[in-house]
Order: sequence, then C-alpha cells, then structure tokens
Amino acid sequence: MASTVTESRPGYGQLLRTPRAWTFLLPGFAARQPFAMLTISIVLLVQHTTGSYGAAGAVSAATGVSMALFAPFSGKLADRFGQRAVLLPGVLVHSASVVTLTVLALSDAPLWALFVAAVPAGASTPQIGPMVRARWGVKLQDTPLATTAAAFESVTDELTFVLGPLLATALCTTIDPSAGLLTEAGLTLVGGLLFAAQKSTQPKPSAHDEHARVEHVSALRVPGVRVLIVTFLGIGAVFGGMQVSLAAFTESIGEPGLNGVLYGTFAAGNMLSGVICGAIAWKVSPQRRLLVGYTALTLMASGLWAAHSVLLLAGLGLLVGVCIAPALITGYTLVDKLVAPTGRTEAFTWLTGAVALGQAAAVTVAGQLEDHFWDGAGFLVPLGGTALALAVLVTLRSRLVPPAPGRTVARGVGHRVPVTVD
Repeated sequence: MASTVTESRPGYGQLLRTPRAWTFLLPGFAARQPFAMLTISIVLLVQHTTGSYGAAGAVSAATGVSMALFAPFSGKLADRFGQRAVLLPGVLVHSASVVTLTVLALSDAPLWALFVAAVPAGASTPQIGPMVRARWGVKLQDTPLATTAAAFESVTDELTFVLGPLLATALCTTIDPSAGLLTEAGLTLVGGLLFAAQKSTQPKPSAHDEHARVEHVSALRVPGVRVLIVTFLGIGAVFGGMQVSLAAFTESIGEPGLNGVLYGTFAAGNMLSGVICGAIAWKVSPQRRLLVGYTALTLMASGLWAAHSVLLLAGLGLLVGVCIAPALITGYTLVDKLVAPTGRTEAFTWLTGAVALGQAAAVTVAGQLEDHFWDGAGFLVPLGGTALALAVLVTLRSRLVPPAPGRTVARGVGHRVPVTVD
C-alpha cells in the first residue's frame, strides 16, 4: 500500500522515511554498482591485450547489444514470476561469463572467442535499477513522491557512474588490467544475491494474481515507450562515446589515470543536476521538460570534439553530465504515467536496454573513429546520437501524452482487457 503523502513539496527526507525502503535500497545500490564497471573494464582489458580501441569497443558493444536485447525479456519475466526468480540464476550466469571473458582475454584468445563470451555476460546482466524503480512504484503508486523517487534513482544511478569508472580504472591501471572485470563479477554475485533476498518488498508477480486474468503484452505496444526508447538510445550514445573517447584522449597525452577522473567529472555533473531536479516542485509538464532538457544536452555535446585540453574537456563533460539527469528522470517519470503497474519493470528495462544498446553502438563507432582518424574524433558520436534522437523526439512528442482519464486502452501492458485508465 502506498504511503500517505500530505506535503506539497515532498523531498528526499520524506522519501527515505518510506517504510522498509532501506531494505531494498542498500543491497540495490551494491548490486547495481558493477553495472557502471562492466563496459569500461572490458574496454581497458581488451585494449591492453589487443592494442586496439576498435577491437575493445567491438567486444564491449557485443556485451551491450546482448544486454539491450535480453533486458526487456528479463523485465517481463520479473513482472510475471517475480524478481527473485530472475535474479538468482542471472547473477550466477553473469559472474561465470565475466570470469570466462577475462580468462580468454588474458590468454590471447582469438577475437571471436571474446565475442562468444561477451554475449552471455551482457545478456545476464542483472537489471537492478529497473527492479528498484518497480519496488518504489509498489510503495508510492501515484503519490507526489513518485517523481522524487525517479529523481533519487537517477542520482543513485549517476553515483554508480561516478564510482564505477573510477574504481574500474584504478583497478585496471594500478593493480592488473583484469582486476576491473574480476571485481565486477564478485560485486554482482554478492550484491545480486543480497538484493534477491529482500522478498517482502518486491512487486507481486502477476502470474500469481488470483483476482483477475492478466494478459501479458509487451510494453512496446505503448507508443510513448517507443519514443522514450529512441530518446534513451541517444543518452546511451553519450555514455559510450564518452567512455571510449576519454580513454583514448588520456592515453594520447600519456595520462591514462585521468580517464576515471574525467569520466567521474562528467558523471558528477549528472548526479548534481539529478539532486537538484528531484528537489524542485515542477509546474512544467514532463513532456516539455524532456524537450528542453534534451535540446540542451545536444547543444552541450556539440562542443566535445573540439576540446583539446584536460580542463576544457572536464568543463564540457561536466555540462554534458548536467544535461543528462533531467532527461533520464523525466523519461522514467513518464513511464509511470504511460504504463500500467504490472508492466513497469519491463518498460523500465526497455529504457535501460536502450541506453545499453546506444552505448554499445557508440563504443563501436567511437573506437573505429579513434583508431582511424584524429584524436578526439570519437566525441562526434555523442553529438550524432543526441541530434538524431532529438529529431525523433520533436517529431513524435505528442505520443508522450498519457491517455485522457476514462479513455479505454485496448490490450495494454499487463492490463485487464478492457481497462479504464485511472
């Protein structure tokens, strides 16, 4: 049952006083931390063993593509059978696959073997963020705290993107190139099992619904979700392009240790704006906020390719990061308005998968650009990805408007058929 909310400007303090919230927040944070370590650890290890950013980006992309393809399926299974049923086998397969990929890379195995290992590593990546968001949905439902929770989760995600790359880079550059991936596997296993153990806060599996027959239809049937997927692809292009291009830039100036610092600055801007965004009582519609925020993101990304100094790149990266969180928060907020509760985990994983797919494409293209063109050419990828996504968003923005109250949604996501939208 949702908590009663009486304040007109609910804040983080009120959110964190939600009963039993800490029981899934702490293990959820630990379990999602490795997510930000995976691709950068693959890039650093494979580049070390092959000497090619193109090869490193391609292997990392294979992980991202498989993650994007399987994440919605994982989310749909979690909605139907419960998060625990999906998490327990998932973390075991993921940890084993990552260890296998590490051993193959260190053994100078052929590139095709790395691709084979990368596919299950990505496909089994636990979707902790969407699962935590779904648990907030159960707790808060349609209260004003739901927007605050979306902002809080974005901040938490970005904190992982501050700490994850810093930790992975430090491990790979100061201990051993394989240390990042091995640590990622260990954290995923321990954190994932602890999160799965929190059974009392997980959403009720729809397969166990004794009161009504629920039809399971993909979240892709909701037009607004499809628009958001394209929007999040562009955000993934920023993440992937920044990871490869910053690594190549710091390598070119002989300071590879600065990679984590620069990426952490970018993620810190994201986290800071997320904190502020969640503390504001917005009067502007989420559709308009998304348009304005995404336009700003595209403009900021347009200058990255021309930055040739550490300070300038850090400043621009900070500004790009500041523009990402509002888009992410608003997108997740719109899911709560567009999708029925019984399908939200799947919808959230579609967005997470879109970020992963955009990131996968970006690391591949950025790696090729860095290998074959000038230093910094990979920074064209965030600009191109966000510009294309912005064009789609502007053209199809009307699909982000939820159905009017009383309008019947035909065969919606996890809805009874027919259903009246509340």
